[in-house]
Amino acid sequence: MEFILTLINLILHIDQHLVWLVQNYGIWIYFIVFLIIFCETGLVVTPFLPGDSLLFALGAIAAIGSLNITLLIILLSIAAILGDTVNYWIGNWFGPGIIHKRKIKFLKKEYLEKTQRFYEKYGVKTVIFARFVPIVRTFAPFLAGVGSMKYSKFISYNIIGGLSWISVFLLGGYFFGNIPIIKENFTFVIIAIIIISFMPAIIEYIKHKRESIV
Repeated sequence: MEFILTLINLILHIDQHLVWLVQNYGIWIYFIVFLIIFCETGLVVTPFLPGDSLLFALGAIAAIGSLNITLLIILLSIAAILGDTVNYWIGNWFGPGIIHKRKIKFLKKEYLEKTQRFYEKYGVKTVIFARFVPIVRTFAPFLAGVGSMKYSKFISYNIIGGLSWISVFLLGGYFFGNIPIIKENFTFVIIAIIIISFMPAIIEYIKHKRESIV
């Protein structure tokens, strides 16, 4: 419970925590956020990391000159692409055994089913669209590896999705994060980003439930 409360506090006040990290760790902040993005996309046990809100807050901080926006886009795009690549190969090499034996606690059946529905609806484009949906983005490359998707096809969509996701949220924070009304209500903006990010998954879940009832 304490971990959950700490995580919620981190996400809702992520701008304040990032400012503290920049002030105390300087250039190491680039390595820290690289690691966070890599872990969220690359490890199936870390779907709870705050990717969208983190990127938006980083963009806002970069706008005031504390961080280099170009360097952030390059480094975090690499982190996202590498993360999905690692996730793909984890699924390719170990996926079937992990799924059938349920060896990973966080690999819940509903997460896999939600991601599978995205694949059924969008096909290979799921690798791109999933980037913008929390939880689904963590399991999309994993299931791509478990399934029959060739890596040559996966990596192309992976690069497009990674660059798009990182650029949209970083530049969104960079250009809009310091507008007075947004800056003064940053916590509510973060909550809005989280809600909007989850909406596609929620809509798909509701539609799936209705179809199963019918």
